[in-house]
Amino acid sequence: MHLNSILALSIGVFRISAQQLASDPGVHGPPLEVAHIYNDQFPSGITVSATGRMFSNYPPALDANNTRYNVAELTSGNTETPYPNLDINSPPGGFVNYTTSPPTGANFPNYLISVSSVVIDAKDRLWILDTGRALPTNGSLVLATFGGPKLICVDLSTNAVIQTIIFPTTVAYPDSYLNDVRFDLRSTITASGLGVAYITDSSSEGRNGLVTVDLGTSTSWRHLDSHPSVRGQPQFAPSIWGEFSYAISGGSLSYGSTASGADGIALSADGATLFWTAVGSAYLHSIPTSLLRAHESPFAELLAQAGVVSNGQKGTSDGLETDSNGLIYAGNFGQNAIDVFNPANGTATVFVRDPRIGWTDSFCVAADGGLYFMENQLWRTKGHWPGTERRVRPYAVVFRVPLPGDGTKVMLM
Repeated sequence: MHLNSILALSIGVFRISAQQLASDPGVHGPPLEVAHIYNDQFPSGITVSATGRMFSNYPPALDANNTRYNVAELTSGNTETPYPNLDINSPPGGFVNYTTSPPTGANFPNYLISVSSVVIDAKDRLWILDTGRALPTNGSLVLATFGGPKLICVDLSTNAVIQTIIFPTTVAYPDSYLNDVRFDLRSTITASGLGVAYITDSSSEGRNGLVTVDLGTSTSWRHLDSHPSVRGQPQFAPSIWGEFSYAISGGSLSYGSTASGADGIALSADGATLFWTAVGSAYLHSIPTSLLRAHESPFAELLAQAGVVSNGQKGTSDGLETDSNGLIYAGNFGQNAIDVFNPANGTATVFVRDPRIGWTDSFCVAADGGLYFMENQLWRTKGHWPGTERRVRPYAVVFRVPLPGDGTKVMLM
């Protein structure tokens, strides 16, 4: 080849390589603010009070090393204090009852066993959802017993427990996993006048469903048991940070799909609709809340099943949350993103992207106009293939981003 031809070819290659080629920018939306870094126990939830106090939960069901406390107040940028006190976080004999065969979750109604969610309601009270199931060191999640699964209310002004609702075994089955909760405190929706709570049962082993609780009478009931909308899709495997996430199947080192059912939950801004999603699915479903509150008619379950709406796909996510503009926020594992679903037009769009976003476990819309969300490397725990510890310290971080359109916390009361 002549020298001139070689030079011309080299110049052409240089010009092509120097051009700006299309690529994924990797970031979008407002920058993330670091609200808290976790250097001690492994958290899953975040909630923020009207005055800016922050709380998290640390379920022994997700990490057997979560032995010192189930709930804590975040007291600085990277420290936590057991809440509402150390005693309630320290059940006698621990979270697991080894006197039964096989071992079961401890059945203490006045102690925290394995808290799956913490949420502050419109009256600025902290609610603690205890699933009652803990993970022993052998890695096999124990079944719950009566007294373990419960919903506890704490008055933030006195730091005292003011209500405890124990779930009967017909509502919280031994293999249930009561996961997340939302509150509607409007006095007109129940005869008791004190509002309701809606809870997801995300169990990987049992019957997924939705639980409704009358906060005035402490009664509770289920709807949509094993309905397709509350179950994960067969053979579902999400992708996070370029890795496909497979669950450990049956406690053995074999590949399994992500079987977790109804998990993330959110109420519409007017309280008329409940939204939920399964981790083992990319779909967002909803139902009129009036159908969930109805339970005395023999037709209540049939009407609830008929009222389920599929809102299409919004990416794979765990937690959900709503702002005062009626927008539904959800993680998107495969896109390093937080997406927003607009019920007014049925579309999902990207709100924020950042390489630090992966498994977004939970959300909180706060009165300060911020969206707080938990990133905790959940897919790198021993419960996911290859069954080894792959988390990198710090295990988790809470980020904050300002909400669009002057959005703020929904106040259903």
